[in-house]
Amino acid sequence: MNFLETIVNGTKGKIEEAKEILSLAELTTLVSDVRPKNNFRKSLLRQAGKPVRIIAEIKRASPSRGIIAAEIDPRSVARDYAKGGASAISVLTEGSFFKGSKQDFQAVREAVPEVALLRKDFIVDEYQVYESVLIGADAVLLIVAALDERTLAGFVKLAKECGLAALVEVHADEELDIALSAGAEIIGVNNRNLETFEVSTDTSEKMAGKIPGEIVSVSESGISDTIGLRTAAELGYHAVLIGEHFMRTENRVAEVRKFTGGRV
Repeated sequence: MNFLETIVNGTKGKIEEAKEILSLAELTTLVSDVRPKNNFRKSLLRQAGKPVRIIAEIKRASPSRGIIAAEIDPRSVARDYAKGGASAISVLTEGSFFKGSKQDFQAVREAVPEVALLRKDFIVDEYQVYESVLIGADAVLLIVAALDERTLAGFVKLAKECGLAALVEVHADEELDIALSAGAEIIGVNNRNLETFEVSTDTSEKMAGKIPGEIVSVSESGISDTIGLRTAAELGYHAVLIGEHFMRTENRVAEVRKFTGGRV
C-alpha cells in the first residue's frame, strides 16, 4: 500500500470541501494583512559548536503506529514542550490518518504564542498555504514526493511571500536536488519512507554530507534517545524532529529537557 498516495488523494478531496465553505478568494482576503510572528528558520539555526535544536511534535496517531496519544490536551503538551526547551513545535493537522486538526494547531498557537510553530500536513494546494497563515503557522511542511517540481517551486515562493518558512522534506538524493532547485532554505531528511512508512536513520546518515552548508538541515523521525541525537549532531544537522517518543512519555517536560540540556 502506498500510504503517501492514499493520504494525498484524501487531502485533495477535503480541500475541495473546504473551498465550498470558504473560497480561495475569501481566504486570501482574510490573510492579506496577516504575517507570522516567529522566525522558524532562525529558531532552528545551529551555530558551530552549539547544541542541536529540538522540534517537538504533537502527534495523536500515525498510519503505521496507530493511536499514539489520542486523548491529549494540545495546549498542555505544547506548554510542556516549551518548558522543556524545545526550539520549535510541529503540530499534525491531518485528520484521517494522524487524527490531527486545525483546531489542535490553533489551540497550540494560543498556548505558546512565543514559540515557532510548524504546520505538518500534506500540502498539495495553495489554499493550504494561505490557510496556514490564517491559523497562525510560522512554517509549513512541503513534501517533495507529494508534489511535482513546478508546484513545489511555486509553493516555496508563495510561502515566502506570505512570510512563512518552508521545511522541504526529502528522502533521497534526487529529491534533495529538486528541493534545492526549488529554492528550499530548510531541508528535512525524513528517515521514514512515506510510501511504506518504514524507518531507517541510515537515510539521514547517507544524505548529511550532500546538504549545502548554508541550508538549515533537520533529521526527522526515528530518533528516540540521546545516542541518536548525538549522531545527528556529529553528522552536522541543525535540528532533529521528535514526535512519537515525546508523545508516549509520561513526563514530557523532563524528557524534552533530557534532549535539550547538556547535549553534544
